[in-house]
Amino acid sequence: MSTSESALPAQEQARLVEESKRLAAYQAVKDHLLPEFTKVGIGSGSTVVYVVEAIAALGPAATKGMQFYPTGAQSEELIEASGLNLQYISKLPAGQQLDVAFDGADEVDDDLNLIKGGGACLWQEKIVATSAKKFVCVADFRKLSPRLGTNWKKGIPIEVLPMAAPRVLDALKQMGSHNARIRPGLPGKAGAIVTDNGMWIIDAPFAPLLLPKDSETGIHAGNETSGVWTVDALADRLIKLPGVAEIGLFYGQSGLQVESGAQKPVAAYFGMADGTVELRKASV
Repeated sequence: MSTSESALPAQEQARLVEESKRLAAYQAVKDHLLPEFTKVGIGSGSTVVYVVEAIAALGPAATKGMQFYPTGAQSEELIEASGLNLQYISKLPAGQQLDVAFDGADEVDDDLNLIKGGGACLWQEKIVATSAKKFVCVADFRKLSPRLGTNWKKGIPIEVLPMAAPRVLDALKQMGSHNARIRPGLPGKAGAIVTDNGMWIIDAPFAPLLLPKDSETGIHAGNETSGVWTVDALADRLIKLPGVAEIGLFYGQSGLQVESGAQKPVAAYFGMADGTVELRKASV
């Protein structure tokens, strides 16, 4: 694109962003929603609107044998409004998996680790993603980042038991997140935001999270109080804090590496500012 994104009028920028999301969603559905699939996870967020649109555009003949599993109220409404067959992850029989799950992200790093939870649905999103044989991420170019925490400055979303929130905030400060805070419910609600699970959300900013390849260039995570962490080390520490129910880091392995329980996507589709779609695949 010869004209930079920043030089465009705000309305045109917004239109390009929305169009890029739609392109990425349609391509992801084309590549990963196979005709024989019967169980499909549908995530939350603005990009997922176009995922559902792309699925519905296939027509009733293509989708009548499929059931769609939402991560929250938004995706539940999208599924129903599109005339797709709604089902719930709590009804998925033990030992069975979703064929594929589609979801967005707040930030994606070079290794396809994700930050999710900006919409406060992180626990349900992780349950649906890890219940799928393949998790596919769909986003726009603004979510691309070399390291988590580079562009997404709001912090890592952490779902916590309300009574444990003060102690979790204390622990986060000791770990180097000095500006962690309980997410407010304003403007719609006074006090803390309450998730679908009756929990609170703490947003904990950290310095950009390191990847294994950073150690090869001489960059190393420090001790706990330094606030400099690798993705895996921080995730492991956070989930072990008493009172933490779930965290908005999606990390570890992808569905190409393990048969079940994968948190990382097998592929991420990004709608770019120039109207193209960039595909990034997980390593095997």
